[in-house]
Amino acid sequence: MMGIVERVSIAFEERHHALEASAKAFTTAHVMAHGHDESDAFARRITHEMGAAGLLDAGVALDVRGICLAREAIAYGSGLADSMLALQGLGYGPIALGGTDAQRAEWKPRVTSGTAIAAIAITEPEAGSDVGGMTTRATKSGDGWVLSGKKCFITNAGIADFYCVFARTSDEKSRSISAFLVPAEKVRLIERYALVAPHPCGEIAFDDVALPADALIGREGEGLKLALGTLDRFRSTVGAASIGMAQRALDEAIERARTRRQFGKAIGEFQQIQAMLADSFAELEAARLLVYRAATAWDRDETSGGMLASAAKMIATETAQKVIDRAVQIHGGQGVRQGSTVERLYREVRALRIYEGTTEIQRVVMSRGLLGKLS
Repeated sequence: MMGIVERVSIAFEERHHALEASAKAFTTAHVMAHGHDESDAFARRITHEMGAAGLLDAGVALDVRGICLAREAIAYGSGLADSMLALQGLGYGPIALGGTDAQRAEWKPRVTSGTAIAAIAITEPEAGSDVGGMTTRATKSGDGWVLSGKKCFITNAGIADFYCVFARTSDEKSRSISAFLVPAEKVRLIERYALVAPHPCGEIAFDDVALPADALIGREGEGLKLALGTLDRFRSTVGAASIGMAQRALDEAIERARTRRQFGKAIGEFQQIQAMLADSFAELEAARLLVYRAATAWDRDETSGGMLASAAKMIATETAQKVIDRAVQIHGGQGVRQGSTVERLYREVRALRIYEGTTEIQRVVMSRGLLGKLS
């Protein structure tokens, strides 16, 4: 018995190295150089600038290794910029996987360039991890559809140009969900949420919205397949974003340990501070290796790709939380002052352990893969 993983491999192509260098340079010049901004105006501007720099290409192409490299670099500078980068790929993903030529022709150039902002609408009050609890419904009407219902915790709510919306089209258990491309003018914003780490997120509604037949993405009843196919590809990239945030926190902690003096010497000379930094370095490097191992497996279509993606998402986000918490501790009182870098990172990283599948759900996914269906 040799285990569920086929082989140990982390592989990058020259284009990935070029993307990593470009993303790091962009973060320095376009994100960090102008101070921290959490406004909608910044969200729109940085999306356009990332598009012009070619940083959105990997997400639209569903190149998992490329998305990971871009997200790690961008998240080092801004959680909001990372969110905007990720949502371009997540929002376009169902179209990339199952859209028509006409849908791709209309939206791919605009999403890639960052001139159109994308969103994906799955979550509902009673349908988070339990997608089967979805109640938003699309009903056939003549040659088209009528869409009604509500969605919550939708990133880019209120600023997106289009939404990939998942709705119930039948009560048949295996083919009950379909996907639809809905332009922003047909979406009603109910509420923008005030989150611990501000970014565009809120609740939206569809008030008996009339959609043409060609709004359907893929085949009727195959929406769940498109949703899971998109989320599965982006799961390990959440881990990459958390690594970027944690690396920034570690760098800030190292600088603090070198410059902060207590009892007549730099606090970095105290063994407890040294141990915290060493633990953070080792744990972060281990998580990084797992993220890129999972990304490689997915891009190579290895059967263990999904399991590894769940493992990477869980380990990387949980590790990042610990690394950033230590950075706050090393900063002492300055670490909890609103506006400090480590305070911001402490707020930003928390959501990553929840969205696109909580840590608890990742454990369920992995245990099912390991044990198979027992009954």
